[in-house]
Amino acid sequence: MKLQNTTPKQIHSLTLHPLALFSIIFLLRKCGSACAHLSNQTDQLALLEFKHQIANNPFFNLWNTSLHFCQWKGVECGHRHRRVIGLNLPDQNLFGTISPHIGNLSFLRFIKLQDNHFHGKIPQQIGYLYRLRLLNLTNNILGGPVPVNLSRCFNIRAVYLRGNHLVGMIPIELGSLKKLSLFTLQSNNLTGFIPTSFGNLSSLTKISLAENNIKGTIPSELGRLTNLVIIQVGPNNLTGTIPSSLFNISTITAFWTASNQLIGTIPANIGLTLPNLQACGFGINNFHGEIPGSFSNASQLQILDLSTNMLTGQIPANLGSLQNLHRFNVENNLLGTNATGDMSFISFLSNCTNLQALSLANNNFEGEIPNSIGNLSAQLNVLFLGGNYISGIIPATIENLANLYILQLEVNLLSGPIPSSLGKLQNLQALLLKGNKLQGQIPSSLGNITLLYLLDLSDNKLEGNIPASIANCEKLNILDFSQNNLIGPIPDNVVSIFSLSNSLNLSRNSLTGSLPVEVGRLKNINALDISNNKFTGSIPETIAASEEIEAVIVEEEREVVDEIKVEQYTINTGSLLHGSDKLQKCIIAVLRIGLACSTESPNQRMGMNNILRELHHIKTAFLDDGISINRSGERCRLACWLANSNYTKHIEILMNDV
Repeated sequence: MKLQNTTPKQIHSLTLHPLALFSIIFLLRKCGSACAHLSNQTDQLALLEFKHQIANNPFFNLWNTSLHFCQWKGVECGHRHRRVIGLNLPDQNLFGTISPHIGNLSFLRFIKLQDNHFHGKIPQQIGYLYRLRLLNLTNNILGGPVPVNLSRCFNIRAVYLRGNHLVGMIPIELGSLKKLSLFTLQSNNLTGFIPTSFGNLSSLTKISLAENNIKGTIPSELGRLTNLVIIQVGPNNLTGTIPSSLFNISTITAFWTASNQLIGTIPANIGLTLPNLQACGFGINNFHGEIPGSFSNASQLQILDLSTNMLTGQIPANLGSLQNLHRFNVENNLLGTNATGDMSFISFLSNCTNLQALSLANNNFEGEIPNSIGNLSAQLNVLFLGGNYISGIIPATIENLANLYILQLEVNLLSGPIPSSLGKLQNLQALLLKGNKLQGQIPSSLGNITLLYLLDLSDNKLEGNIPASIANCEKLNILDFSQNNLIGPIPDNVVSIFSLSNSLNLSRNSLTGSLPVEVGRLKNINALDISNNKFTGSIPETIAASEEIEAVIVEEEREVVDEIKVEQYTINTGSLLHGSDKLQKCIIAVLRIGLACSTESPNQRMGMNNILRELHHIKTAFLDDGISINRSGERCRLACWLANSNYTKHIEILMNDV
């Protein structure tokens, strides 16, 4: 620096004596060494306090003063100052609380404590860590609120708090974190609103607030987040419309608002304004209008879930150009024009060569299934077409879908025989054809599907004998041939299937003969219904002796030899629920949901939100005190498969790249 208008005397007064300068340098060096020792001691004490808040764990055996703390497992230090810059202890089965002394680790840049069992609150002292860049507490059991003091960590880039028990409102103060790029609060118990201050998070690229109890609207201020790549705000209790400004953020790859109460229409130009879209989840809301054909412009689209809304019209044929599409779910809408050509779009979907799951269930589609259905992706695992007005025969070309493991065509107007070619679907685990007008015999080739878990052919016009080959399905858990015109005896080997542990329903047929002794050997079955047939003889003693069968239903007119033994297993209606009245009410409640989902008119069927709500009420009322029904909700599980399967996992993979 140049000194102006300075006299020589003044310059001399600014010059330090060499002895004084030496003394200052000496003191600084002396103090630096002492300060460094003091700082190191502070870090060591903070780490030991952190250790003391955790239950005994062999992981911490080497956390003692015989080693420098920089050599402790899970501790990372900087090379220059030898201060703690990181705690890297993920998935170590740690039980305990997070010590507030963690706030004394002033050089800390990252905390990775995910996938452990930490409980208690997140200490407010984390706000002292102004160098912190990454906080990952995912999948613990932490409670309390999100710390307001986290807003003081102005260098933080990523915050993972997913999968805890956090409560309260999201602090509006967090909107001051200008460097925050990734923020996930998914799967907690948070309430309140999405802070409008989040519109100030100018560096934010990924945000997930899903699976909480957040209400209110999606703030229009989020439209200012021009770097946003992933936004996930469902399931929650959000209402109103999606701000139009969000549809203008062209960088978005995942847009997930499923399971809220949002209204409005999907913008007609969504595929033009969001050309990088890979996952779009608007399902389980109250959207109306038509499916935009512009989705075809989002050429990277992999997941499109528009289920359980009030969408109308046809499925745009140009969606067939989406060659990366993996999952397409539009079930539970009002799609279709009640015309014979409603199903023609399936021919165009054959161009989606990566398609793995397709659900068109519970809409207003009419017409026949085209033979081109056999040209769908060889990777197709799930095909749901049930709950429509589809007529005609089941195309034999379905045999080409060799990787199917769920085929659901139930509650339609299908007629003709069940194609024997279905027996070629070696990977099939669930075949649901109930509630149609299918005729002819049950193909013996179904016995070739040895991985079958659920087989439901009920409520058709099938005739002939039950094929003995069904016994080859050794993984069968649910078997329902009820409400048909089947004749002959029950094959001994069919009722000997060891895996039948949920239900066997052969009611409302014309089966004859005596009940096989093997029926009583179904030790693990929950429900057995053989009512309204033409059986003779007695109920095998093995049934009367079984304590495992929770429900047995036999016909009221049956001939009983030993009335004393059977008395305890029958009531006047011809049915028995082995267990408490509470169990009976529980089963009835589940059955009522099934009926509400199976009405002839799709408009009168219970919506997905109401199904989930009713199942939660049933669980709370009947099952939380220890009463259980093994897999009693299996059909509901299959019906909800697409809504609950790996959609969010795809997003989580994108979220976890820090």
